[in-house]
Amino acid sequence: MKFRSLRGNLYAWCNKYKIALAVLLVVFTLWLFALPKPLFNTPTATVVTSAEGQLMGARIAQDGQWRFPPIDEVPPRFETCILNFEDAYFYKHPGFNAVSMAKAFWQNLTTSKRRGGSTITQQVIRLSRNNPDRTYFEKLLETFLATRLEAGYSKKEILNFYASQAPFGGNVVGLQSASWRYFGIEPSELSWGQAAALAVLPNAPALVFPGKNELIFEAKRNRLLKKLNKEGIIDATTYELAIAESLPGKPLELPDIASHFTERLAREHQGERINSTLQFNLQKRVNQITEEAHYRLNQNQIHNLAVLILDVNTREVLSYVGNAPTTKEHANYVDIISSNRSTGSTLKPFLYAALMGEGQLLPHSLVADVPTSINGYNPQNFDQSYQGAVPASQALARSLNVPAVTLLQEYGLQKFYNKLHQLHFKTIKRPADYYGLSLILGGAESNLWDLTNAYAGLAATLNHFNNTSSEYPQQAFQEPVYIQDSNYDYGEKMPNPEVLDAGAIYKTLEALKEVNRPQGSKNWEFFTDAQPLAWKTGTSYGFKDAWAVGVTPKYAIGVWVGNADGEGRPGITGVEAAAPILFDVLNLLPNASWFETPYDELVEASVCTQSGNLAGLYCPETTTEWIPKNGTRTMACSYHKQVILNEARSLQVNANCYPIGKLIAEPWFDLPTVWEYYYAPLHPEYKTLPPFAPGCSPEEQAVMAFIFPKKGEQILLPKDFSGTQEVVFKLAHRDPDITVYWYLDGIYVGSTTTFHELSMALKPGKYTISATDAQGNTQAQTLEIRPA
Repeated sequence: MKFRSLRGNLYAWCNKYKIALAVLLVVFTLWLFALPKPLFNTPTATVVTSAEGQLMGARIAQDGQWRFPPIDEVPPRFETCILNFEDAYFYKHPGFNAVSMAKAFWQNLTTSKRRGGSTITQQVIRLSRNNPDRTYFEKLLETFLATRLEAGYSKKEILNFYASQAPFGGNVVGLQSASWRYFGIEPSELSWGQAAALAVLPNAPALVFPGKNELIFEAKRNRLLKKLNKEGIIDATTYELAIAESLPGKPLELPDIASHFTERLAREHQGERINSTLQFNLQKRVNQITEEAHYRLNQNQIHNLAVLILDVNTREVLSYVGNAPTTKEHANYVDIISSNRSTGSTLKPFLYAALMGEGQLLPHSLVADVPTSINGYNPQNFDQSYQGAVPASQALARSLNVPAVTLLQEYGLQKFYNKLHQLHFKTIKRPADYYGLSLILGGAESNLWDLTNAYAGLAATLNHFNNTSSEYPQQAFQEPVYIQDSNYDYGEKMPNPEVLDAGAIYKTLEALKEVNRPQGSKNWEFFTDAQPLAWKTGTSYGFKDAWAVGVTPKYAIGVWVGNADGEGRPGITGVEAAAPILFDVLNLLPNASWFETPYDELVEASVCTQSGNLAGLYCPETTTEWIPKNGTRTMACSYHKQVILNEARSLQVNANCYPIGKLIAEPWFDLPTVWEYYYAPLHPEYKTLPPFAPGCSPEEQAVMAFIFPKKGEQILLPKDFSGTQEVVFKLAHRDPDITVYWYLDGIYVGSTTTFHELSMALKPGKYTISATDAQGNTQAQTLEIRPA
């Protein structure tokens, strides 16, 4: 009976209060889901810090407010100040302070003064609701939501919300932006006076107005400091120093140490806090070098430049100067590092390495440097001169154009174009035939980002090979990284190279370590004392782009100088404009030893000292060198041959015309006729082959050769051209004193001695030009002149 009675009473009680329970359930559900996620959805500024955590720059939020992304922790001084000013019982109440609210309510009823009595938690709710009008209902709602905020977040998180979203006057929102805008320092560096000043501002942000409200502002700050002193938080001396500090006034400009880098990150990571890989002090010092260089260059109306520094092994961006500190008139807003410009001669090292890696060239093999015409394309050296024959390493170090074009033709345009894609030159994307052989001289466009990274990839490949069991990285030419904790991924270790082998890379960098002395380099001796550096300059056609790129085992440095609008100037050369900046930057970096030798990708070989080729049978002087493995495939020296001379060594003879016992066999260094024509005047030690003695039949031997025209030469006339074309025929002869007689289509037109050049005015058509010397030797060549 008792059990039935108890059950009946419980049933009656549930019926009586079920409406109340339902209401409580609804209220609880509303309370549980009352807060939005995220609590704040306001846009934030993009903030970029250095590798050391120092502010490099920031870009304002989309709503025009200087609102930094939420901070991780409120500095102790500001926390102490804000709690003592706004909410002394913050760590004890459940989101609201009933005593403070009651006092505020009574004061609002009995006096004309208005008081809110809100806790920091309630203020966070108010900020999240965009500061609605203050009413008693709104206050109740804030209290309701504040309890939910306390239940869902820790006290530290709530304080962080407040410090990140509180208004500090004008368009300054949040403690971090306020600290930088008013004092130019991090919040953690705030003094007691500065922290107290910022603590009283959210309560009345309009107080910050230079020249107005300063007395009120100062009084509020000083009262807070006095309270801190009375409670023993700060001593008397600290208090006196704090109240003597000046108040914040007009907002300061934020640091902008790497403006173009910050702009880049603002586009890619809008509204985020980015901890970058840039080194703060290095960036500032590179900025100083840039300013000084710009001042010099500006005298010659050269207005723009860019500098990029990469860590070779981590591939981190260490410094990023996107443009000179120039004016808007000269496009100071353009980020040159990512702007495409003519590459000049900067791609030559990759061709040199590719040729050696595939066994088509040895480091010091002689290559031709003579006037060249390939399908109507006539490359010219920078100084308009020719060496005849030059070691490949010197041709690279001196940046000779004609050998580069000849070597590209031998290697294959399409093959080299494919190599450049493997090296991640992303902007060279038109078909290879569009660029033609001018690709190696600046016919294509790239940017400082890709170019510097490609050089860094060479060094990284070599380092990786030397630091492992002679293995290659799977990917050494991927994009550099510039955000901390974004590690560069080299991929798996591979037995074979990704693009170029370590031996070829090492020999290329060895050549690039040599001093590069183009015509007109007046200050070159100054650079030779720098730490070891493999480097290359480049100048585009029309003096529009000057490049200098260099690598050590640790760093890759890229420099570009010119005008953003493409205006050319005589001083825009890699040597005169970009190289001095490169070496100034190099001097900022820690010294690095030279690259280790990759012996597993090299072999010892006997090399002809004079020709640089593998030693041939008749090479009088040889040396043992380490060459890339595939270098053993190259041809042995063919420039040294055995000749038979008379006793005086003045004439060539043979057994048919000279006593056998008096024949003298001697090795002789003999270059092709056209090579010799340019080579001999520059090398006094070079001896031309003696002529054959009278009555001695010479074996087949070319004593003269056309320099122009080449076989099948075509001269293209401009469209709608009418009239005659001036053509200069040019011939090389082994005997400089002999007379040569010229014929055009069989008709005699003149003779030359010593300098065998003949100028003629010709109409469009096909011609045969022939030349006969006084000894009866004849050379003939066809020529066509036609409209383009």
